[in-house]
Amino acid sequence: MEFKTTSETSGILRFTLILICICIGGTVLFLGQQIIVPLLLAFLFAILLNPVVTFLNKRWRIPNVIAVLISIILLFAFLGSILLFIYYQIADISQEWPKIKQNFGMHIKSGEQWIQQTFHVSGKKQEQYVQETAKKTLNGGMGETLSSFTNTFMSLILIPLYTFLILLYRKLFVEFLCKIVPNKEHPRLMDILVNIGSIVQNYIVGLIIEMFIVASLTTGGLMLLGVPYAILLGVITALLNLIPYIGILFAALLTVLAALTTATDATIILKIGFMIWGIQLFDNNFLVPKIVGNKVKINALVSILGVIICGTLAGIAGMFLALPMIAILKVIFDRVDSLKPYGYLIGDDLPKTVKWNKIVLPDFNHGGKD
Repeated sequence: MEFKTTSETSGILRFTLILICICIGGTVLFLGQQIIVPLLLAFLFAILLNPVVTFLNKRWRIPNVIAVLISIILLFAFLGSILLFIYYQIADISQEWPKIKQNFGMHIKSGEQWIQQTFHVSGKKQEQYVQETAKKTLNGGMGETLSSFTNTFMSLILIPLYTFLILLYRKLFVEFLCKIVPNKEHPRLMDILVNIGSIVQNYIVGLIIEMFIVASLTTGGLMLLGVPYAILLGVITALLNLIPYIGILFAALLTVLAALTTATDATIILKIGFMIWGIQLFDNNFLVPKIVGNKVKINALVSILGVIICGTLAGIAGMFLALPMIAILKVIFDRVDSLKPYGYLIGDDLPKTVKWNKIVLPDFNHGGKD
C-alpha cells in the first residue's frame, strides 16, 4: 500500500520550497529593506517608463541615455510637483496655528470632561498619563525619527539613480535571463516579461487615475461640508488611498483631526465619516473593479495579508509594493505548469456556483487508495 505517490511527494516538496522561499524573502526584506525597497520601487518605475523610453528611441531617434534621462526627469518632476503643492499648503496652514491650537485645546478639554464623567478618571491623572506617554515616545523615538529621515533622504537619491541604471541596462537584463533559461523556454520567458510589464504599467496608470478621481471627490465633499484646507486633505486622502485597505483609515483620521482644529461643532466627525464612507464605497465597487481591479487579479484575502505583512516588514513603502509584487508572482505562477495551483490560489477566479455534492474529497487515511 502506497501512502504517497510521486506526484503527491513532488507537490509537497514544491509547497515546502515555496514556503521556505517566502520566509527567506521576508527575512531578507526586513533586514535589508533600506537597500531592497528603493530597488523594488525603482524597478516598478523603470517598467512604467519603459514605453516612454522606447517611444523616444524609435519615434524621435533620441539616444538611449538621453531618452532615459528625459523620462526620469518627467516622472520625478510630476511627483515633485505634488510634494511641492503639499508643502505650500502646509505652509499656509501654519499661519493659522494660534487659532488651530485654541480650537484643538477646546476639543481636548471636552474629551477630558467626557472621560472623567464616563470612566471616573480625574483630569490630573489624564494629564499625567499623557505626559508620561509623550516622554517615553520622545526618548525612544528620537533615534528612530532621525534614522527614518536619513533613510528617506537616501532613498530620494537612490531611487532615481536605480531607475536610470535599470532602464539603461534593461536589454542586458533580458539577455541575462535568456542565457540562463533553455532555448525551448524562451517563448514562455518572453510571455512572462511582456505580461509583467503590461500588468505593472496598467496597474500604476490605473492607480494614478483613481488617485485623481478620489482627490476630486474628497475635495468637493469637504468643500460642501465647509471643512478648511479641503484641497490639501483631498490630495493627502488620495495619496494614502494608494495603500490598499489601510490607507483610507489613516486618511479619515487625519481629516477628522484637521477638521476639529478649526471647527467647534463635534458633529463634523459624523459628517466627514459618512462622506469618506460613501467615497470609499464608490471607490471599492466602481473605481477599483473598473480601473484597477481588472489589471491585477488578486483575491481580497491575499491582498490584505500581503499589505499587512509587507507593511510590517518594510513600512509604508512595503504596503505600496505589496500588490504589484504579488501580481508579478501570479504572472509567473500562471505560466509555470508546476506552480499553476498557487497562481489559482492567489487569484480571484471564484466559481459563480459550486455544486458541493459533486465534490469528492480524497481519503487521506488511505493515501487516496484502498
